[in-house]
Amino acid sequence: MKTHDVNGKVVVIAGGGKNLGGLLSRNLAAKGAKLVIHYNSESTRSDAEKTLADVKALGAEAILVQGDLTKVGKITELFDAGIEKFGGIDIAINTVGKVLKKPFADTTEAEYDSMSEINSKVAYFFIQEAGKKLNNDGKICTIVTSLLAAYTGLYSTYAGMKAPVEHFTRAASKELGERGISVTAVAPGPMDTPFFYGQESDDAVAYHKSASALGGLTDIKDIAPLVEFLVTDGWWITGQTIFANGGYTTR
Repeated sequence: MKTHDVNGKVVVIAGGGKNLGGLLSRNLAAKGAKLVIHYNSESTRSDAEKTLADVKALGAEAILVQGDLTKVGKITELFDAGIEKFGGIDIAINTVGKVLKKPFADTTEAEYDSMSEINSKVAYFFIQEAGKKLNNDGKICTIVTSLLAAYTGLYSTYAGMKAPVEHFTRAASKELGERGISVTAVAPGPMDTPFFYGQESDDAVAYHKSASALGGLTDIKDIAPLVEFLVTDGWWITGQTIFANGGYTTR
């Protein structure tokens, strides 16, 4: 059995400055990884700088890279920055996403385009660039959503634009397998972060909390260890989307 700990490995985390990405940055830094922490814009710079400070306080080497990843050139720049700094990249994790809760009939073309770019296009070209740039025996993991297994309205563009990532994951895993690169996706339930609450009414929050079999919203502390497993000892899992949601949805 191969083991793949992260000590000394270089990890790129898209959206690595806050929420789940920030927790992953800190956890992996504590295990000896070198971090390339991406953040999107000035609005998230302070969170990213706080994460960077925490990571360095743990003794890890790390850099921050800003960029709007809907521009494919910025994805290339992100990976190239990591290679320039550390000489190579071993693990690529994409936590980027955007939620829109809106009736099908009311969704505008601009909203559709934005949701498509952030949830599908970024994921596609992030996996593509990782496939080009990762060292052999690398790991790629993308965060999707447990709504992929839900029978519900109002999230047509969110779940709809995350859905293609399942096949991106399968296709990439098949093509990259000969280099020992595993490719996975993790589908959390609604996570107890600011990313979730902005879209939901109090009644909806109460429903989501009651909907999981184990009770409550998904805690990022329960998702980070799964991602960490998939990009280390769980390397034999590839091409799969793993639903981790306390029984919120299943299929």
